[in-house]
Amino acid sequence: MPYQLYYWDGLQGRGEFVRLALEYAGAAYEDVARTEPGMKDMLKILASKTTPHLPFAPPFLKDGDLIIPHVANILFYLGPKLGLAPTDEALRFVANGLQLTITDMVAEVHDTHHPIATTLYYEDQKPEAKARAADFITNRIPKFCSYFERVLTRNGGKHIIGDALTYVDLSLFQLTEGLRYAFPRATTHFAQDYPALTALRAAIKRRKPIADYLKSPRRLPFNESGIFRHYPELDQDP
Repeated sequence: MPYQLYYWDGLQGRGEFVRLALEYAGAAYEDVARTEPGMKDMLKILASKTTPHLPFAPPFLKDGDLIIPHVANILFYLGPKLGLAPTDEALRFVANGLQLTITDMVAEVHDTHHPIATTLYYEDQKPEAKARAADFITNRIPKFCSYFERVLTRNGGKHIIGDALTYVDLSLFQLTEGLRYAFPRATTHFAQDYPALTALRAAIKRRKPIADYLKSPRRLPFNESGIFRHYPELDQDP
């Protein structure tokens, strides 16, 4: 049976990190919420009083009766099955650590436009968002991206870990794509500051499975309902 990916319809969000791995590997999967009655089915699982191993929130993946929640956890599970994880078992935990660090950065990206509460609209916290985004641009983008740049360079520059493409490389592609969308001014000098990350992004974008996916309707555009949002008032020069 195909994998079943459960995530909110209409946006890339955190689910896109899982989609990229599935798409690259050519795996059979169903993006459940994009079909009827997928959203109802997803909400039914989340509200279930009987489903074992109940997930807290999307994204989660169903493989038969098994439900796996959280992006890094899903990719840790899928990586070996899709040929997108190191063959060395010890390195799989290193890959997971890198993915968890990406997860940390994605959470901070989210907090640039929702720094007080997710239950409030962006418009209800604009002054706080502006201050949070300024700190993110000045301090957090360099901290995270310099770290990924160092790891990538020390591994030879072609892949973040091991000698073959892994799901972590695909996630770094999505991360850099998202940053460039949300903060075009702040990332003006991204290629100069992080040449290895920039080269990795370009290389993955050229790979046929990803190139085909990016041109397909399955790849939704970034928008202001997702994790990476472009609000011009939050963007600034680095």
